[in-house]
Amino acid sequence: MLEDFISGKKSLFTTGVHTELRAQENKQRRVTLVQGNLTANARLETAGVSARVYKNGVYGFSSMAECTGAAAEAVLKAATENALFMDKHIQKGKDNFPSIAAGSTPLNKVICDTEQKRYIEFVKEVDAYISEKYPNLASRSVVLSADSMEKIICTSDGYDGHVTLPRTYIYLFLNSESTSGVPLELYKPIGGYGNFDDIFKAPSQVYADIDALYETLMQKREGVYAEAGYKTVVLGGILSGMLAHEAVGHTVEADLVLGGSVAGPALHKQVASDLVTMVDFAHTALGEEAPLPVYLDDEGTPAEDAVLIQDGILQGYMNNRESAEHFGVKPQGNARAYGFSDEPLIRMRNTAVLPGKDKLEDIIASVEDGYYLTNTNNGQADTTGEFMFGVSMGYEIKNGKLGRAILDTTISGVAFDMLKTVDMVSDDMVWSSSGFCGKKQPMPVGMGGPALRCKVMIGGR
Repeated sequence: MLEDFISGKKSLFTTGVHTELRAQENKQRRVTLVQGNLTANARLETAGVSARVYKNGVYGFSSMAECTGAAAEAVLKAATENALFMDKHIQKGKDNFPSIAAGSTPLNKVICDTEQKRYIEFVKEVDAYISEKYPNLASRSVVLSADSMEKIICTSDGYDGHVTLPRTYIYLFLNSESTSGVPLELYKPIGGYGNFDDIFKAPSQVYADIDALYETLMQKREGVYAEAGYKTVVLGGILSGMLAHEAVGHTVEADLVLGGSVAGPALHKQVASDLVTMVDFAHTALGEEAPLPVYLDDEGTPAEDAVLIQDGILQGYMNNRESAEHFGVKPQGNARAYGFSDEPLIRMRNTAVLPGKDKLEDIIASVEDGYYLTNTNNGQADTTGEFMFGVSMGYEIKNGKLGRAILDTTISGVAFDMLKTVDMVSDDMVWSSSGFCGKKQPMPVGMGGPALRCKVMIGGR
């Protein structure tokens, strides 16, 4: 765990300017087995200190790959000088941010490291189970990944805190081919927020997931190509979560709004069916701990939920302190940096469509001719809200009943148009937190949602 060598440096902050001082350590642990062979065995750590100073509309930033009091003093001095220099030459003349009441955020979770040997032994047992039970697979891979971010944050006006974000996942990849010879792959992440020992007690706890993944892969072996066209579909929670993050979430990040995203002129207008509500949750979602809880951002703002869409109406954006002042709203803790040498950017935390009142079985039963799409392997969108997602698993729906599995396909559309077609929303919720968002810096994020019945363009063969 990081030692606090920065709190005592607050006396060196320059009066009258907003200052952030951050010590940070990131850890990554990774083990990969391909066909039982150890192909990756990595332990990476980065640590250092950074300072950022805001004065009259400009920032000065400095960082150093050293965790000492002397390094903290050096980056603080350099960042202050940078801000003063920029202010002298640019002269934006903006006021300082509105003050945030001082406070502190206690340590939310202790980071516990694990010997690499234990990771390797665990993964080997999981791989042996797959090899022995399912020898006819074309190939298999098992990946164990544990990563963490730990930060000590001190600010001139705002909250201080010691916060961590550890997560551990096992990724299962099973490969086969369809009856017509098309290569097939399905993967499943298992894990979540916490240290390895918080989540995984024994390899046997993932065996049921392996069995379910194999059964799904065998269904896909008999799969058919989807019929291309504008179709009624039921998006499973994984896909509605991807939609919430990629196709909507990025358009309502305030820096991208100011850059011209489609959400700019849509504020307080209808952008979705009145059945759709979307929230970027901070640390608690629907009465439970969020998949990747964020309690304090890197500008010293206590994290609160940001309501993005309420009953189909675009209600607001995700902000840092600067954009919140621009739009005249309260910052809610969306400024996050991935590494010690990164400046905070406006980032999502746990972005999701909220569940509705319909049962999934009733939604499926309501579809005469369409598709139930359950999983995705990739997705992309731009600031117009236009998206294209890969669909790695799904099923036909004929006369209200699930039919044959379908082979890989895509869906595409414009988010705010597609969301207006939503006419049923399931009462359950699926979360995913195993990936990184790639906006300039990688960032662990959570995303989720219920099943949505809607219309979307689906690709064919």
